[in-house]
Formats: sequence, structure tokens, C-alpha cells
Amino acid sequence: MIRGTTALLAHIGWPTHAFKAPLIYNPYFERTGIDAVVVPMGCRVEHYPAFLRAVFTLENIRGALITMPHKASTVALLDVQSPAVQIAGACNAVRRDGDGRLVGDLFDGEGFVRGLRRKACIVAGARALVVGAGGVGSAIAASLAQAGAATIGVFDARADAAEALAARLRSHYPAVEVRSGANDPAGVDIVVNATPLGMTDGDAMPMDVARIAPTAFVGEVVMKSEMTAFLKAAADRGCRFQVGADMLFEQIPAYLEFFGFPTTTADELRSLARLSD
Repeated sequence: MIRGTTALLAHIGWPTHAFKAPLIYNPYFERTGIDAVVVPMGCRVEHYPAFLRAVFTLENIRGALITMPHKASTVALLDVQSPAVQIAGACNAVRRDGDGRLVGDLFDGEGFVRGLRRKACIVAGARALVVGAGGVGSAIAASLAQAGAATIGVFDARADAAEALAARLRSHYPAVEVRSGANDPAGVDIVVNATPLGMTDGDAMPMDVARIAPTAFVGEVVMKSEMTAFLKAAADRGCRFQVGADMLFEQIPAYLEFFGFPTTTADELRSLARLSD
């Protein structure tokens, strides 16, 4: 039930037909009696800067979920950027603080790391490898650094992108040993595929799976199928793993906290979601 007191969460992107957030957040709000609603708002690129500023003039706006194609362009519109936003060059959550400033954060990496921890994967002191230096890979690398990983290797088919990410990580997290230029998973504790490889049948592996230790924890970001070829190969080696969809559900509690709502668990969100509607 939408009332005059209902707080709005704008879900801004274009096109909107594939948006999943309303089907996850709104059932949770309804079940728990939170007077809020996520509303899809389709905004084309040329109108976005003016629209983002306009939507935050509303008195009943609690925040905005930002998705493609606006995650990168949002960064320049913020007054306050989290380290994750600065490292990844992207933003997927915006709120207005008490001084009227637009504060932005990025929760892809936070969701990924929360998922690892919930599966008893120890991040502090770990050796990690992130293959893929785009927005999601950068966010994951930033969150691994924030969580205390001892070393982080970053690799991308575009060597300049990987080195630029490594430089940003070193600047923000000088205590972390950051390497770039190699996708060899040998001797690594946490291995992450943050590339699109696995979206299409027959895609190459993002790395040599035979060199992943059976004791390693393997993470995936591709969501097209739960068990990608990469995850199947890692599971066959005896590795513990995390599927791509876990990152989506695990980051939503972090969003709720960012916007000042009561938080929950990924399991509760999964049980209430109406993704088949």
C-alpha cells in the first residue's frame, strides 16, 4: 500500500524492463511493514544529470538505486564518494545526507565479500586474484582490500585497465600488496572471475583452472546460469565456491543499511522475492 507517508527509493536506469530490484525489495518492505517502495524510473542518458538532481529535491525520497547506463556518469554528480566508488569509477547507490550533499557508494564488492564471509571464507590475510578489471571487478578488489586481504592480484585482457586499477588500490590501501599482469591462480586463497566469460556456451576459461588449489575459494559474477563452466570445473577440483547470484542478494542488506532501513539476510530476501512474477 503506497501512502502519503511512503518513502521512495528511485531505481534509475534505462531500459527498465529487466529491473529485478522492485521484485526483491518491495516484497520485503511489504512483509516487514516498512513504509517504503522501490519505483523503476526510466531515464535516458541525456536527461540523467538533471534528473538525478531533481529527484533529490523530493522531500520523501530516501535514496536512489543506480543501474546501467548511469553507474559511471553518477560519480561526477556526487558530493561525497566512498573509496569503492573512487576505485571502481562507478556508483550504484545515492542518498542525501543531513547537509543536503549527495553521497554515493558501490555495493557489488561488499555483496561479494559478505557472501564469502557467510560461507566461512576468511578474507583477512588472504591472497586473492581478481580476473576482470571492469566496474564489478574493481568493486570486488576494493572490498577485498577493505576487508583485509594481504595480497591482491588483478588481471584484465586490457593490461592498462588492470594496471590503472592496481594503482588506485595501492593509493587507497597502501598496506595491501597489489600485483597486476598475471592471471595465474596458483597459490591463491580467493579466486574471482569478474569477466563476462561464461555468459555464452563455449567461452574460454578466465584462467587455468588446473592451477587452482583445491583449498581455494572460487567466486563467480556471471548470473546467466548458476553453475557456469568455470564454477563446475572449480567444484570438480574440490573448491568451495560462490555463484554469481549470491553477490546480488548479499549486497541488498548493505543497501538497506546505507539508506537507513532495517536490514535483513540474503536468505530472507530470497524467500520473499517474486522474481518469477
